[in-house]
Formats: sequence, C-alpha cells, structure tokens
Amino acid sequence: MGRLTLILGGARSGKSTFARRLADNYAGNVAFIATAQAGDTEMAMRIAAHQRERPAHWITLEIPHGIAATWRSQALAVELAILDCLTLLVSNLVLQAAPEPDAPDEKHADVLVTEEIEALVALMRETSCDWIVVSNEVGLGLVPPYPLGRLYRDWLGWANQRLAAIADEVYLLVAGIPVPIHQFR
Repeated sequence: MGRLTLILGGARSGKSTFARRLADNYAGNVAFIATAQAGDTEMAMRIAAHQRERPAHWITLEIPHGIAATWRSQALAVELAILDCLTLLVSNLVLQAAPEPDAPDEKHADVLVTEEIEALVALMRETSCDWIVVSNEVGLGLVPPYPLGRLYRDWLGWANQRLAAIADEVYLLVAGIPVPIHQFR
C-alpha cells in the first residue's frame, strides 16, 4: 500500500486546491477520480470549473460509484490517485437507496456504502500508488431535519472514519489553511 492522505473540511474550504498542490510534487502519472454527477446546470458549471483547474496530462476518470471495479478493469499504472470526492460518492450511493426522499432504505444504503468503502480500502491496500482522498466533514453542523439527510450524514461520517483509520496523514482545511490533525510513518 502506498501513502494515504485524507483531506477533510467544510464546503468551499480549499480541499480540492490543497489536494492539487500536494499532487504537484509527483513526477509520475496522476489519476484523478471524479465522483460528481451533473444533475443540474449549477453542478455542471462546478464540474467544468474543476476540470479546467486540473492539469491536462492527468488521467481523469469520472466514476460516480464502483471505483474499485472500474480501477481494476482499467489496469491503471499511476504513482498517485486523487479521489475527489468521497462526499459525493457516498451521496450517490445513499440516493440510490432512497426511492423517495422521505423514505430512505437504511439497510440498502448500509449495503451499498459498506461494500463501496470496503472495496475502496481493499484497492488502496493492493495498489502501490499513493492516494489523496477529499471529503467533507459534515458532522460539525446542525442535525439534518429529515431522514435522508441524517442517513447521509451518518454514512459519510462512518466513511471518513474508515479512511482516517488507515490514513498516513489527515488534514482539516479551515478557510483554505491545512491543519494537520493526524500523521503516521
């Protein structure tokens, strides 16, 4: 397993910019895994802005879920993989388990999120490349007033904890400032 760096923070805190800055130090191939889906015009504009900010020589994979299976099918040879972001990956999965916003299927979400995150952890352990994972820290705010929001917050919190447990470094981004909160090795 290569090194794993987990970057947490609030919305628009500078997480992706910090991840790109860390990636600037890599001389080899970089794979950028984008999990966002353009469900509306505003999101499409955000995705386009992120695409313009990435170096053209990076390999970009747009994978809303099923990252480990897609990675293996591509047989990628890279020195660094950036996953941006875990937040939207978990959201994509939780929404699959919610046929109606007011009635999320918690058991289905449990299966989808657990399988995805465990497959991702296994992939990280079997690859020799380094990983940078970007995710929002959503547990510091108000408790969502609706079941789907609470389910999402809980599963993203679990996913963040799962990756932090195996990470070599964890940073919390506050107003664009990276604060190291965990470092091993």
